[in-house]
Amino acid sequence: MKKQRIFSGVQPSGDLHIGNYLGAIKQFVELQENADAVFCIVDEHAITVPQIPKELRTKTLEIAMLYLAAGIDPKRSTMFIQSHVPAHAELGWILNTMTPLGELRRMTQFKEKANVEKEHFYDIFAKYTEELLSAILRKEKYDALEVRGLELADLVMAQENFDEKKGAVMAGLLNYPTLMAADILLYQTDVVPVGEDQIQHIELTRSIAERFNNRFGETFTIPKAHLNKTTARIMGLDDPAKKMSKSAKSAYNYIAILESPDDIRKKFKAAVTDSETEVRFDANKKPAISNLLNIYHAFSGKPITDIEKMYEGKGYGNFKKDLAEVVVAGLAPIQARYHALAGDPGEALAILQKGAEKAESLAQKTLSDVKEKIGFILR
Repeated sequence: MKKQRIFSGVQPSGDLHIGNYLGAIKQFVELQENADAVFCIVDEHAITVPQIPKELRTKTLEIAMLYLAAGIDPKRSTMFIQSHVPAHAELGWILNTMTPLGELRRMTQFKEKANVEKEHFYDIFAKYTEELLSAILRKEKYDALEVRGLELADLVMAQENFDEKKGAVMAGLLNYPTLMAADILLYQTDVVPVGEDQIQHIELTRSIAERFNNRFGETFTIPKAHLNKTTARIMGLDDPAKKMSKSAKSAYNYIAILESPDDIRKKFKAAVTDSETEVRFDANKKPAISNLLNIYHAFSGKPITDIEKMYEGKGYGNFKKDLAEVVVAGLAPIQARYHALAGDPGEALAILQKGAEKAESLAQKTLSDVKEKIGFILR
């Protein structure tokens, strides 16, 4: 019997946190056991907001090593970098020509990220400027910039375009969902493990695929979302009304996968709760404690009802202290494996290279079929 193909992608930006781990990585590791798994580091999606080139390269490799450390098995899964397979951008453009503008503008994430991007551009520009001023003050302008891996051309570009781009929303951000659709459809994906915030994008992907199939004949597999409702939306430790986010302004919003044990303990100790003292799950009346219970359950495997009984009459302090230790223990083997890989990045790079070759072969089959059906002359 043919295995289902699953596809998942992650952006190489910010620090991956336990929300990413529980909502995506852990799911993917489990699903790869019985599926044909394709995993992509989506660097082309990352540049829909300004990025510092050196940091983007560093984060891309870091994410690859983190996923390997978390349990992605290159013998079971195909792992690669999005920009290493040009078919993603090609199919993304083709799908752009067949997707109504109104559908893209209705995407909730576009509306949210359009506001965030304005602040993000200011942050990037400020970082460039700080590097330049620091170098000039030390009278080592060019050497200092080179040591930091910051090319002067990048800074000049930022300065020249600052007035033009500040507050603007780039077209790539609007077209993000069509590129995501291309990512998924290229591999004839059956299942996409996603968080709740991506469900709307999967529905759009399905619509795009159905529209294309109706117009040109059966071409794409219609994918389904796989959602783990307990862990798909881990909320911020500082605000249970907002999703845990690697782009959060406060570091106390999230627990990074590579967070030190001491920092994990500090963050859980500072995590918001409520005015009561009872450790009880109630998503509506006690969202903060309910979020912490979800995290405890996800890392320990214990049913939430059992966790509630464990802390009857003990209050929030003991609960948060123990939760921190559960998370520290859960992340320890991932961190150890990551640091081993980081000591020799060649292993991860070789896996990415081999993965790109396999992905390219799969993607070209779909892309050639698409091109022929829409009327392109094939090479």
